[in-house]
Amino acid sequence: MLSPKRLFSIGMMLLLFHVVDVHAQFYILETKYLKLIYYSKTHEYIVPHLARCFHNSLNFHSKLFHYHPTQKITIFLQDFSDYGYGGAESVPRNQIIMGMEPFSRVYETNPANERMNWTMNHELVHIVASDKSAGMDNFFRKLFAGKVSPTKENPLTIFYSYLTNPRRFSPRWYHEGIAVFLETWMAGGLGRVLGGYDEMVFRTMVRDNAYFYDIVGLESEGTTIDFQMGAVAYLYGTRFMSYLALQYGPQKLIQWTSRDPGSKRYFASQFKKIYGVALDDEWRKWIVWEHAWQKANLDSIRKNPVTSYRVISKRALGSVSKAFYDTKRNKLYAAVLYPGENAHLAAIDINSGKIEKLCEVKGAALYYVTSLTYDPQTQTIFYVTDNNQWRDLNALDLKTKHTHKLMKDVRVGDLAFNPKDRSLWGVRHFNGITTLVRIPPPYKKWNQIHSFDYGNIIFDLDISPDGSLLTASLVDISGNQKLIQFEIEKLMNDGATYKVLFDFEDSAPESFTFSPDGKYLFGSSYYTGVSNIYRYDFTKNDMEIISNCETGFFRPVPISEDSLIVMNYTGKGFVPVMIANQAVDKVSAIRFLGQAIVEKHPIVKNWVVGSPSRIKLDSLTVYRGSYSTFGNIKLVSMYPVVEGYKDFAAAGLRFNLADALNVTGVDLTASYSPDRDLPADERLHLALKFHYWQWELRATYNRADFYDLFGPTKTSRKGYSVGLRYRKSLVYERPKSVELSFAVAGYWNLERLPDYQNVIATFDKLLAVTLGLNYKHPIATMGAVDYEKGIKWQIFSHTNVVRKDIFPQIFANLDYGIKLPIEHSSVWLRSSVGQAFGDRNDPFANFFFGGFGNNWVDHLHEKRYREFYSFPGVELNEVGGKNFGKAMLEWNLPPIRFRRVGFPAFYFNWARTAIFTSVLRTNLDKPEFRRTLTNVGGQIDFRLVLFSNLVSTFSLGYAVAFEENQPTDTEFMFSLKILR
Repeated sequence: MLSPKRLFSIGMMLLLFHVVDVHAQFYILETKYLKLIYYSKTHEYIVPHLARCFHNSLNFHSKLFHYHPTQKITIFLQDFSDYGYGGAESVPRNQIIMGMEPFSRVYETNPANERMNWTMNHELVHIVASDKSAGMDNFFRKLFAGKVSPTKENPLTIFYSYLTNPRRFSPRWYHEGIAVFLETWMAGGLGRVLGGYDEMVFRTMVRDNAYFYDIVGLESEGTTIDFQMGAVAYLYGTRFMSYLALQYGPQKLIQWTSRDPGSKRYFASQFKKIYGVALDDEWRKWIVWEHAWQKANLDSIRKNPVTSYRVISKRALGSVSKAFYDTKRNKLYAAVLYPGENAHLAAIDINSGKIEKLCEVKGAALYYVTSLTYDPQTQTIFYVTDNNQWRDLNALDLKTKHTHKLMKDVRVGDLAFNPKDRSLWGVRHFNGITTLVRIPPPYKKWNQIHSFDYGNIIFDLDISPDGSLLTASLVDISGNQKLIQFEIEKLMNDGATYKVLFDFEDSAPESFTFSPDGKYLFGSSYYTGVSNIYRYDFTKNDMEIISNCETGFFRPVPISEDSLIVMNYTGKGFVPVMIANQAVDKVSAIRFLGQAIVEKHPIVKNWVVGSPSRIKLDSLTVYRGSYSTFGNIKLVSMYPVVEGYKDFAAAGLRFNLADALNVTGVDLTASYSPDRDLPADERLHLALKFHYWQWELRATYNRADFYDLFGPTKTSRKGYSVGLRYRKSLVYERPKSVELSFAVAGYWNLERLPDYQNVIATFDKLLAVTLGLNYKHPIATMGAVDYEKGIKWQIFSHTNVVRKDIFPQIFANLDYGIKLPIEHSSVWLRSSVGQAFGDRNDPFANFFFGGFGNNWVDHLHEKRYREFYSFPGVELNEVGGKNFGKAMLEWNLPPIRFRRVGFPAFYFNWARTAIFTSVLRTNLDKPEFRRTLTNVGGQIDFRLVLFSNLVSTFSLGYAVAFEENQPTDTEFMFSLKILR
């Protein structure tokens, strides 16, 4: 699960490169505290409701936290994905990105209440907890004209950012814990504090005597190796916050998380002030308490006979989709996603438990992986890809193992197959509306059957063996959930009436599936607090429970009259097991931590936010109409900077201006080097950057750079420069992308080549034009720290115009990687070729190579040795030539993860090692100028985390270079890369 900051970044990337046309018109609804921006008139139906939800939630938080925004909060409403999500950021401005799509209901990992209200309740907690200021925070916000965003180009901003917004620098479990805790009570108890999934996770950990992470290990290891990834932060954070509320009261929890006058800047210091103990010590007390709590729940479950089962799979499957049974092959088909492996469709042998990988699933989702269904007659599995974007429909032929795409961006999931006419049925999400669709063979177009009113969502479809009935789970706008039945013949004739088979109230009916004879439905629900298997009998019109599970059973697959395969929850993911198809006499309910909080601290009953309909939006609205990015450019922040110019230091100021979406912005930096050893005309340094959508204009005068203060690599240059760059995304389907780029730049008073610091320019004026095409399709498995396989290629045309001479260059890079059987280990072949034209003796007609390229303190990629211009073991720019060929073989070893090395404010995450060898040959066409060099080397990188979310990397590298008839050269490199 992605962090709010990452979600916001991805949302903005989609805005810029994929979904919204460059010339699209933005619209805005503006109030005293809100800028609600959207890009489509079709979204306007939900805008007033979202604005009311915002003000309704803000009113609540203002009273609870005594919070009053000092700047308007920007909400960007979009439809970039097929499932809803939200993300919040408080630096440099308060911003929320909102997906208007329905949320996934799988395993009840999300609450069922109305999504705009719920998401706004949650995301505004992030804004309040991060943005609320006290004491010197306000002084520094005035000093810097706003909140400062930490940027790797100017690393002093890390400290400025902490001074202006200290609570943002808290771990993810802290931010998500308080948000989930409050959203539950704001919705009257409908949330994960009273949810079955969270109880199941910790109950299972206690039953299996699993390891509980401490506050450092949770972030350094837990959120990266667990099959739930970032969602672990939600689980631990919510649980710990709920424990604190139970033990010491909800009011004290608010005191800890609120940046009140007199409070401590750092979240852990504030904890000790409020609770009187160190955070680490209280965390350990919680773990002891959790064991006692869950043992009591396990004892309650065991009061009745626990359902026995036979384990089928040899390993846990991590996240798992709906599964289908192949009677002929005695195999189970499902999509799985677990650490160390790419998401894939799997065939699981029922007898041996052996797992066969059928094909990979691109764009898999957490928990449910993908939506799939099965046609046993043609032995075809239908499934969707790009599950976190706009979904594509695909088919896998089990006979040939061939896959092919049937429809792109169809946006349909919850697939079901009708054996009567071989049509597919599914649920389509578009503009926030749920639509039941039918896809007839040959599956090239879909037909709308019925669109449900906003807030009514159906999911988990299934079709009876005779093709006459369609069942689904339905959640309405109030959060009530039912198992319903449609008659397909009536549906085809515009009859969308349905029959309620069973009302599960606020518990979800999940994955209800017909038995082969059509007499029963089997599904799961947390109806008693534990997810058990239920059987609906059509002849009796009756629902009965057929399991009593200690952890949780899900996704039943009937395989015979007396047996079912179900997915059993474990700490490493779901495991297929076989249980008897037999009703149980009785099951016991468990006790929820949230219920204990209500009983001990009934004040949370008063924290219900109420209906947003009471908000009088017309009287609050100050403007509604079009939104101009140019017309809304304002000063974001200004702060002092330190830079390096050649071997001299400079000090100055940076000014940042941007519109609310950061689509258009201006950055201006001015600094001065007072050293008298510099000529007077080189002491002033200016830099201007203007960006608008995919366009970027840069201008410099005696360009300076902070990192020129540290180490061998220098990017500062004497003289003037003006450059224009354009980027166009031709394909953006994560992880695959194709980007076209164009750049033109002019230089005056040039001393050294712009890209090669150690090469003297033979003329002081230069016009450079570059055209490039960049293809990437790298893949990393869950838990990886680097890409583990895939392909990347780039081709560039670069032309230098000097005096009246034209020096064209063309070069290309190709990287190809394969994953090794060793987990998180890979081998890559990286190759480059290039040809320049012109006088061999003119540096403008040459390529230059050498060195690792890392500075002692740096901000560019730590794996600089992979770049075509690097060659560790020799000096920077030492080797040159008009043409070249280069190849590198690289082995990336498995990373070493650190469970706890450090403390909450600073810790190590992992260490990774790479070993490489390269060969470089220049001037291939001229033996008298030809040089052939080889090298061998290695690099180890240590991932460091400061203040919970400031990620840096410390690297050590060593290489030896060889050339015939030349002494052996060596190079040692150490570098601290600032931020990610």
